[in-house]
Amino acid sequence: MKVYGLIGYPLNHSFSKKSFSNIFYKKNIKNVIYREFPIKSIEQLPKLFENYPDIYGLSITAPYKETIIPFLYKLDDTACRVGAVNSVKIFREHNKELKLFGYNTDVYGFEKTLKPLLKPEHNKALILGTGGASKAIIFVLNKLGINYTLVSRNPVNSKQISYKSIDKSVINSHYLIINATPVGMFPNNNQAPDIAYQYITNKHILYDLIYNPKETMFLRAGKLNGATTKNGLSMLYLQAEKSWEIWNKTLIH
Repeated sequence: MKVYGLIGYPLNHSFSKKSFSNIFYKKNIKNVIYREFPIKSIEQLPKLFENYPDIYGLSITAPYKETIIPFLYKLDDTACRVGAVNSVKIFREHNKELKLFGYNTDVYGFEKTLKPLLKPEHNKALILGTGGASKAIIFVLNKLGINYTLVSRNPVNSKQISYKSIDKSVINSHYLIINATPVGMFPNNNQAPDIAYQYITNKHILYDLIYNPKETMFLRAGKLNGATTKNGLSMLYLQAEKSWEIWNKTLIH
C-alpha cells in the first residue's frame, strides 16, 4: 500500500487528511493511505522515511515550508522562485536511494480562489505575516500586479510595517487584507490579528489562509463591516488536488 502524508507541527488543526480522503473517494482510488506525521523537528525527516519506506508523497505545512528545502534533490521553477515548498514527490532509485522533488501548490490554490473576488480597487494588499505561507501570497500578488505591504511583529526592512502602524489611512489604502499567520487557528479560535477593524469597509476583501475554524474572528470582524470574506478551505482542496496530480504524473528532469 502506498503511503502519502502531511508533515508539520502541530497538526491538530489540519483538514489535509480529510481533503485527500475525499480525493481518493471521488477518484475511486484504492490501496493508498494518507497519514499525519507531526514531527517536532525537520531533522526527523530521514527517520520518517526509515520507518515508512512506502511513502511516495508528502504535504508540508508550518513550520517546515522553508526548512525542508535543504533535504530536497530539486525544486520546480515555481517553488524555487517562491522560496517555500508545500508538496514533495518522492522518487526511489533502483538502489532505493530517495530523491525528493519540491513543489509549491499553494500558489495554484491561492491564485484560483483570489482572482474571482478581485475588482479594480484591489490593487494594494496588506499581508499579515512574513513566514513561509506569505511567500506564495507574494508570488501570486506580483504575478497579478498587486502591490503589497508586509505586516510583521518585528519589521526588518522598508517593505514591512508593524501592527501598530496599521491606522485608518493604511486600511483605507489597502482594500485587500490577507492573514498569512496562524493567529485565530483552532484551538485558539478567540484570537485575531491586531488590526484596526473599525476602518474596514464594504470595498475590502479579507482573505484568511486559515480554514479551521471556517470563520475566524478576523473574517467575522470583516463581515460585520461589510467586507467580502474568504477562508482557506477551497485553497486547501485545490492545492491538494494539484499535489495529487504531481505525485502521480509529474517528475522534474
